[in-house]
Formats: sequence, structure tokens, C-alpha cells
Amino acid sequence: MTNRYWVASFVVFSCLVGILDASAGDADPRYRACVRTCEATGCVGQRCFPHCNFSADGAIDGPWYTQEPLYLQWKQWDCQSDCRYYCMVNREKERDALGDRPAKYHGKWPFKRVYGIQEPASVAFSALNLAMHFHGWLSFFILLYYKLPLKQNKKPYYEFSTLWHIYELLSLNSWFWSAVFHSRDVDLTEKLDYSSAVALLGYSLILAILRTLNVRDEAARVMVAAPLLAFVITHILYLNFYKLDYGWNMKVCVVMGVAQLLIWAIWAGMTRHPSRRKLWVVVFGGGLAMLLEIYDFPPYYGFLDAHSLWHATTVPLTYIWWSFIRDDAEFQTTNILKKGRP
Repeated sequence: MTNRYWVASFVVFSCLVGILDASAGDADPRYRACVRTCEATGCVGQRCFPHCNFSADGAIDGPWYTQEPLYLQWKQWDCQSDCRYYCMVNREKERDALGDRPAKYHGKWPFKRVYGIQEPASVAFSALNLAMHFHGWLSFFILLYYKLPLKQNKKPYYEFSTLWHIYELLSLNSWFWSAVFHSRDVDLTEKLDYSSAVALLGYSLILAILRTLNVRDEAARVMVAAPLLAFVITHILYLNFYKLDYGWNMKVCVVMGVAQLLIWAIWAGMTRHPSRRKLWVVVFGGGLAMLLEIYDFPPYYGFLDAHSLWHATTVPLTYIWWSFIRDDAEFQTTNILKKGRP
């Protein structure tokens, strides 16, 4: 649940970034004039860019041997990107000298690049979340197959193990594309990030329903999952092939995120599960972490903003969440063996 409650929040506020693409910084006449001059001359002040022999849409303005190297094309360091970045850097230096607050450009705060990475702190924390998920799943796998008793067919007694394995794959995929998206925000990485986040969010809602209601029968599971899966798949196709509608996507994410949060919170309040306190920590910790998204502020030293710190808070919460999942597997297995079920 938790990490896709985090993803719900992440998608919601990413959507807001998309809506606010026209920001105060890029509306600044001096910034716009700088970008126009750079795209015409290939220079910002004394800094010039050889790959400005190319137009912003990738058309070649010179012979083949002047084409950008593949590694530059892959990183999308095109003329427009460099012009925007260095014009932003220069304009922010001017604003700072005047004592003005940093402004957003194209929906984003003025971050400092590190080896071409747009938001290095968010990338690092996304990678840490990915690593924490893998660590949590690996410890869950070892518990199931090497520490807890197994059936005669070598399968675990815990009846939700396969569902958690799928959850882990979707989590790794989502945090991977989160890191890529924060490295370089282009149309492709944006769609992959949004799609993977929505997929995990929808699946985690299904998982929350199945686990809290303790649905074991396969037919019943299909009946619960089928309509939600159909909706999620349709929504992803809509975003990718029809219209990347930020407003509609925000509503979908909020509904699915709040729904699963309430499901887990209500279940934690009603169950006698021995690890319910861990679940409460995750639920309330996630709520408090959301304050970082509400209280948006410019990046300290060009690196740490509210969103990157929010990513940081999900790292320990992910550890607690997988601890709860392991405890749940042990608790369920013990109960099944006590009842003498095969």
C-alpha cells in the first residue's frame, strides 16, 4: 500500500507541475530574450554550444560529420535544453543579486545539473527507494522459502505471496522510471513515469482490498481485480495514446490513493494483527510526509527541494512497510499451521 500511496501523491503533484508548465521564470522577458538569442547564435554570454548547429526539433543544420554524438542525443542535451538551462542560471544569478526569490521555469525550480542530471537529489532518493524495495522483497523471499515451513510441493503456506511478488516488480519498475524522469524530463520519460506509477497505484489498491478482506478464492480474486485492472489499463492507454490529461489523471490518482489509504487505516483499527502498529506508523508517517509536498520551497543550494525531501522520507517508511509484509507472512503461516490446514 504505502509506496503507492507515495506514488499517488507523487503523481498528483507531478500533475500539478504539468499544469503549471508556464511559470513565472519562463515568462520573464529577459529570460525569453536570452533563449531566443542563444538558439540563434548558439551562445549564452561567453559559453557556446557546438550542438546548436541543430534545430530544437533535431533537424540537421550542417553536414553529417557535425551531427551530435549519440551519447549527447541519448541524454537529450540539445540546443534548446542547454539554452534554457544556462539562461536560467544567468537569470537566477541576476535575481539573487537583486535579493529576489528563485522562480520556477517551465514548471520546475532552478536545479543545478550534475553530469547532466536535472534533479540529482530526487534521482538519488528514487534510487534509494528502489534499493530499499529490492532489499525488502529479498528478505521477504528468504523468509518464505528458507525460514518458514513449506508445503509438500515446496510452495509457501502464505496465500498472498504471489501478489506481493507482482507488487515488488511493479514497485521496482515505478521507482526506476521515477529516477529516469528526474534525470531528464522529456515526453517519453514523463509518460513512462506516469504510466508505471498509475499501474502500481491501481494494483496496490487491488492488493489492499484482497488482503484486508482476506480473499483467498481465486475466482473471487478475479472478480475483484478484473474491473479495476480494466480501468487502470484503459486509463494508461488514454494517457499515452490519446491525451496526457493532467487534471483527469490527478483525480484518478487521488481517488485510488485515498481509497487504499482508508482501507488500510480502517483495517489496522479493526484487526488484531500483531504488527498493526507498523501499519499505523506507515499510514501516519506518509500523511506527515505529505506536508513536504504541500509546503513547496525552492531547492537549497540548487539541489534539495520539498519534493526530493519527500522522496527521502519514503525510504525508511518502505523499510517498515516490508517489515510489516514479512510479519504478515509469518503470522498467516503460523495460523494456518495451527489450524492444521494442508
